[in-house]
Amino acid sequence: MTTPLPDAGTTPPPGCPMHRGAAAPLFGPAVADDPHGLYARLRAEHGPVAPIELEPGVEAWLVLGYPELLELTRNEQLFSKDSRRWRVPKEGRLAADSRLLPMTSWRPTLLNLDGAEHQRLRAAVADTLARIDHRQLRATTEAAADALIDSWGPDGTADLIAQYARRLPLLVFTQLLGLPAEAGPHLIELISHFVDSSEKSVRANAEFQAILVDLVRSRREEPGADLTSWLLAHDAGLSDEEAVHHLVVILVAGNETTINWTGNTLRLLLTDRRFRNTLAGGRLSVSDALDEVLWRDPPTQNFPGRWATGDTVLGGQYITAGDMLVLGLAGANADPSVHGPDGIGGNRAHLAWGAGRHVCPAQHPARLIVETAVETLLHRLPDLQLAVPAPELAWRPSPWSRALVDLPVLYSAFTPPRPTAPHERPTWTPPPVLPPSSSTPSAATSTGRTRGSARPALRSWWNSLAGWWSGR
Repeated sequence: MTTPLPDAGTTPPPGCPMHRGAAAPLFGPAVADDPHGLYARLRAEHGPVAPIELEPGVEAWLVLGYPELLELTRNEQLFSKDSRRWRVPKEGRLAADSRLLPMTSWRPTLLNLDGAEHQRLRAAVADTLARIDHRQLRATTEAAADALIDSWGPDGTADLIAQYARRLPLLVFTQLLGLPAEAGPHLIELISHFVDSSEKSVRANAEFQAILVDLVRSRREEPGADLTSWLLAHDAGLSDEEAVHHLVVILVAGNETTINWTGNTLRLLLTDRRFRNTLAGGRLSVSDALDEVLWRDPPTQNFPGRWATGDTVLGGQYITAGDMLVLGLAGANADPSVHGPDGIGGNRAHLAWGAGRHVCPAQHPARLIVETAVETLLHRLPDLQLAVPAPELAWRPSPWSRALVDLPVLYSAFTPPRPTAPHERPTWTPPPVLPPSSSTPSAATSTGRTRGSARPALRSWWNSLAGWWSGR
């Protein structure tokens, strides 16, 4: 729990682990290769709140304790969402080209505000999402999933990240927002450019924003039965600019986390015998797999953040005013104090959606989309199998998202005869990389990325929203 310090000017004592040299880097291969091991080591060394570096010389705190994370997210008086309080940039210690800027820069959205203004914007978004017809959403998702599966080539191979999980959410979201169905593939292409900072990112940025500005203007004049119209009609009275900002939140942040949740669930079903061997028998369900992923490998593993409004103590650590605290969602989920003797089966007390006033308002439609996507795929391709050994699957090296690079699979309708030797496995041929166009995703989202390579620096502010939805 937190305890305000008696003297607002108190500095950490010389033995405080926050002093430079004791902080562990929250970047590099360790975050991708073995995040669970990293969080366990930090917990063992420092307790529920650990000193970290987000970049060399840029310190922060990673909150790994379950009760400490609840305190962090529920106490706005001590821990604010306003990143303008961060003392590192105030002290001139954040480089102008820092990769942290997209994730920490202040924006006028529900993600960065406290108090009444946050509640006004959150109410508009939450009430708008609550109007979604879940039956129609399931039908829309299933139709989009079927269309993607039908588009795969006749060789019985697919990459479930590039060809399924990465493409499906936007095909659904565009229709929810009131955009025509054919706009989905084009938005996938635009987002892929500015998320991966391609040479077309500036133009893609401008075009993406222009599409949403035009959508808001048209729905202001002629409302329809869609999220954009409902958002504009809400009693909160959002301006056109505020509406565009929050459509970006829904599209980009919702898209990224839905991709990761779908991919991580499919990985679990394809690699864990408990699920693979019992799905047909009905003992464990897709819903069980979804919950386990939210506990073990949530789509957003860490989330920045909160900023201390004054000197205090959290989890036994001295926190100074202006310090940044990172929500360790995956680490807090692994806190031994919250795991009973029967494990986590049937338990949805995880923190993958965040907690407090900023808890994710989109969890119910997000779950329906992912569940429908996974169930449709298993129904269509019931003998789906990995095309590579599970240990060869690589994770993107992000301290924020928990996301696979790819998920290559085979399905028997077109699979060549299996080799007889037990140590052999079928060869996976990557799908062809299509040239970017208005109707196909760019090569940056397909199989062109080198396995295990770092993603390019994220430069667009639109990308700052990626991975934020589950950390609200």
